[in-house]
Amino acid sequence: MSVTEDTVLSFARGHRLQQDRVRDLWLVQAPEKAFIIEGAAPHILGLVDGERTVGTIIEVLTEQFSAPREVISTDVLALLSDLTEKGVLRA
Repeated sequence: MSVTEDTVLSFARGHRLQQDRVRDLWLVQAPEKAFIIEGAAPHILGLVDGERTVGTIIEVLTEQFSAPREVISTDVLALLSDLTEKGVLRA
């Protein structure tokens, strides 16, 4: 499945975003495993709610970070496509 700006994503069953306040890390919790996420990924994944389109997520991030939309769009689409292929996210 190809992730586009019109795609609406949510976390796959059993997967969720969680902050580990003790270690000051963001994780994606999954059945019997966890993924540490860094950089912009927590900001991006924090907006994945099963209602927003990827385009809306890009717009919100563009406003929050005052960065060029093209740069944010490329990064968001790459991350969300990768996590969709890995089964962390679903459309």
